[in-house]
Amino acid sequence: MLGGGGSFRGARDFYEHNNSNSIPRSNELIKSPFDDSDISPFPSSSSTAAATANQPIFPLMDTDPDPDHSFFEPASTSPFTRSPWSSHLNSDALPSPADDTSFLPNILMGSLVREEGHIYSLAAVGDLLYTGSDSKNIRVWKNHKEFSGFKSNSGLVKSIVIGGGKIFTGHQDGKVRVWKISSRDPSVHKRVGTLPTLGDYIKCSMKPSNYVEGRRRRSLWIKHFDAISSLSLSEDQSFLYSASWDKTFKVWRVSDSKCLESIQAHDDAVNTLVSSIDGLVYTGSADGSVKVWRRELQGKGTKHFFSQTLVKQECAVTALAVNDDATFVYCGSSDGVVNFWEREKSLSHGGALRGHKLAILCLATAGRLLLSGSADMGICVWQRTAAEHICLSVLTGHTGPVKCLAVEKDSEAGEGERRWIVYSGSLDKSVKMWRVSEQPPAAFQKQPSFMPECSPTAGLLVNAPSFVIREQ
Repeated sequence: MLGGGGSFRGARDFYEHNNSNSIPRSNELIKSPFDDSDISPFPSSSSTAAATANQPIFPLMDTDPDPDHSFFEPASTSPFTRSPWSSHLNSDALPSPADDTSFLPNILMGSLVREEGHIYSLAAVGDLLYTGSDSKNIRVWKNHKEFSGFKSNSGLVKSIVIGGGKIFTGHQDGKVRVWKISSRDPSVHKRVGTLPTLGDYIKCSMKPSNYVEGRRRRSLWIKHFDAISSLSLSEDQSFLYSASWDKTFKVWRVSDSKCLESIQAHDDAVNTLVSSIDGLVYTGSADGSVKVWRRELQGKGTKHFFSQTLVKQECAVTALAVNDDATFVYCGSSDGVVNFWEREKSLSHGGALRGHKLAILCLATAGRLLLSGSADMGICVWQRTAAEHICLSVLTGHTGPVKCLAVEKDSEAGEGERRWIVYSGSLDKSVKMWRVSEQPPAAFQKQPSFMPECSPTAGLLVNAPSFVIREQ
């Protein structure tokens, strides 16, 4: 479930500096900017246009302007249990696929709207979910309820990764901060370091040769002099990678927080980075290229060498993801297209998935699934088959660009069922929780397989229970 997205340049900070006044307050009726225009945020498909032209689109989330009524049941009168997350929903109340052919395995389970800030980063591990926003706060959720939180005091949180008993957060100020959970109180998170460390910074500053030309002034090579855009851990969690708008990515040894390498990777901002289980590192940039780097261990250190360029295009690369066994590499771009390459065929280009109208902002993989979040406010769920990628469904409900995704296995899935819990963070200030299955929607199983373009109504669930929790 490796993936990368986060902040990017190329559409030059349009989404980074989104006007907060354009986001309605949580006690206001949220209205899509597409409601009064002929522009649809959903993709079109020539192969399915005729079949879907007259079908209405049913969003999976609604909002209630009355702050005293946080829960509601669209398109259903079943008495669902009033719980913040649908892990506590009465399963008997859910429509059965046998009884209702419109029931799909991909549903919205819950939504949290908090008047705090736009959601820029997510990380899920076990029963914990970490959310980062432009409020400087990092909130921790356990079993889908708010558990704890901590403040960075250093600008918006652009990326979060977890490994080796530590939480790493990348920030607007170009620093990576390291946190650990208190052994005495698991709800308490303590900051245990900042990358680069103060000791390394002082030591490195003594030598003039350690300075490089920055955007405005000379800077130490161990320090990013622009915003962190993406973080990724190596498979064994020995190394941390940080990508930045300063056109570089850096390699840190997790055990002692030492910066081992700084690589001038691209001609423009590095928007996204992901490391793979095969020792390869992929970087995507606003210069339109995706590059591959090969890691070679040298004693206690490491050295990365340029391997190849997968693509060089006009539009910015905004998100990268690699599937679990590293057989497929996915690249999302500012033109709304997802390209992919097949590792078993020497990283040859496998095709393009055209399911979005606006920029891809994040990608995530789960088993044979690929999830793509976009500025068009939708999330496409793609399934990889032997011959092609098929769009199983379009998850709708966000009223702002979908900025980040996190995926965990569904512990309640039945025997032999491959099911996932997907968290999506958006600039509408909400985090949504979805249940996604690799099983094709029943209503579409009897239809012919379609080309890798999402239909505007493919997989939309009408009868899904949905609700909003509003917290001040």
